[in-house]
Amino acid sequence: MTPNNISGMAFIKKLDCIAVTDHNSAENLPAIEAVCNAYGVTLLPGIEVTSSEEVHILTYFSRVETAVDFGRMVYSHLPPIPNNRSIFGSQTIMNEDDEGTGELDRLLVSATDLSIEEIEHLCTQAGGLTVAAHINRSSNSLLGNLGFLPPFPKFAALEVYRNAPAPACDVGNYKVLYASDAHRLGDISEREFCLELPENSREALFSYLKECRGRI
Repeated sequence: MTPNNISGMAFIKKLDCIAVTDHNSAENLPAIEAVCNAYGVTLLPGIEVTSSEEVHILTYFSRVETAVDFGRMVYSHLPPIPNNRSIFGSQTIMNEDDEGTGELDRLLVSATDLSIEEIEHLCTQAGGLTVAAHINRSSNSLLGNLGFLPPFPKFAALEVYRNAPAPACDVGNYKVLYASDAHRLGDISEREFCLELPENSREALFSYLKECRGRI
């Protein structure tokens, strides 16, 4: 899952837009952006933040630089548990040539000390949008961990994992996004889902999500 492999696979599968959301970090987004631009693939930059309730919240931004700044704030809220390479592998920061330029020390799969509401508030303050991640998975999701969709915070959309049954709940007027939730190259979705946008651009995609926020 290097910048070139992710962007190249998206290009091979003829995907117009992809979102890349590493867990609790955005350090690889600058390299991903550069390679996506070379392939002509639109990148929606983001971070998959783990709340103190151990719920995954997707945070999306219109600029990679904003996402990187937000990611560093999120990283500072992780517990000081060092990554164990023998179990989790290296947490490598890469450049656009897939060369390692650094490594993150804190274990990225840990939960932050930020609540769901705090994540939404801080993300909105930074100009970003939040989406409840894979709500139909049995773990690390609103339904799996809390058992219900809270009326607050106001998410821009709900993400549904395509390889699990659809959620048995009333999603109100929320937009629903279908995602591959890929952690391996082979898991990246084919060209199965589409959004009606005026143009293929990050601005159009971000605006689409921004218009959805709070519709419940």
